[in-house]
Amino acid sequence: MFASMGMMAVALFMEHALKLEPCMLCYLQRFFVILFGLIGVIGFFHNPGKAIAFKGYILAALSSTFLGAVFSLRQLYLQSLPAELVPSCAPDIEYLLSSVPFMEVLLMAIQGDGNCAEILWSFLGISIPGWLLIAFFVIGIWLLRVLWLSNEIHSQKLLR
Repeated sequence: MFASMGMMAVALFMEHALKLEPCMLCYLQRFFVILFGLIGVIGFFHNPGKAIAFKGYILAALSSTFLGAVFSLRQLYLQSLPAELVPSCAPDIEYLLSSVPFMEVLLMAIQGDGNCAEILWSFLGISIPGWLLIAFFVIGIWLLRVLWLSNEIHSQKLLR
């Protein structure tokens, strides 16, 4: 939950303060960051009494993290392509959403375009989707550890 809020705070800072325009794959990665956070909030407030429900929330969050990592990898792949192999740029996402059916926009977003191949910012030689991939990986490892220890964690929670 807090990881999601921190990641979104950084994304919004980069968009509004640094004026970096997100591409379609960036929006998909943001979706999975937000979904991960929402799953955490729902799980926290639901406070499941059964271990199977507890594990279900962990698996849902893990799935969101995995899909976010997949789209980060896709964008890193597009960024690694030579200029002649980069796909052409699509119109702005707001225009696409107003003029093209949603499923077509979603398919275009999954494939990525020339805008997704552009590296707008990097730190230590790693671009934004690279840092997101690292974050998704760390969160995924943490979730796998929680899943591994879930029976013990859940039984301790019930004893309190």
